[in-house]
Amino acid sequence: MRTQMIWGAVAAFAALAALAGPARAVEAVPLPADSATPQELNAKLLVCEACHGPNGMSKSVIIPVIAGQREDYLLKQLHDFHGGERNVEIMKWMSESLKESELSAAAAYFAKKGWPAKATPAAATAAPRGIAVCQACHQQNFMGAVQAEGMAAPRLAGQRYDYLVETMRAFADGERKNNATMQQLMAGVSAADREAMARYLSGL
Repeated sequence: MRTQMIWGAVAAFAALAALAGPARAVEAVPLPADSATPQELNAKLLVCEACHGPNGMSKSVIIPVIAGQREDYLLKQLHDFHGGERNVEIMKWMSESLKESELSAAAAYFAKKGWPAKATPAAATAAPRGIAVCQACHQQNFMGAVQAEGMAAPRLAGQRYDYLVETMRAFADGERKNNATMQQLMAGVSAADREAMARYLSGL
């Protein structure tokens, strides 16, 4: 019952978004061979936007921006949601609604969107203690990269503060388990330092 209620709410949000204006064509990615129609894939992407915002530019402080995020990272997360390595109920349902080729298409679609520009430039702040450990994987500019072992490190610069600090906490407490390195690193960082790091990264 709970599953049906939440999924129904998401579908309703997507329907409202579609009614609010003309449906956007999914011209940014090729149509997967096993998608019935462009409209079918477009409808599924609209469901993503019900939570993540138009074109993946989240307006909610607790939902991550996925517009302009690394494609390899987005695809890995979709697979992790689908396989249960990452446990977010609504994302598991969403990933299971996409065919394998559509997972790749969805990741490519949002990755090709521009990262939302800040309305006003952030004031320069000193890098907090411990931030260098993030640069080892996420690069000096925190734009993300593929690691030597093939692990995809996401862009952190400009991501939502609330999402970042909660994600760090979840890794530290062992609640998020789809990256053992992040679990180990965050477990060794104090809550105060994690908050300072999240604040700094979100302001970039």
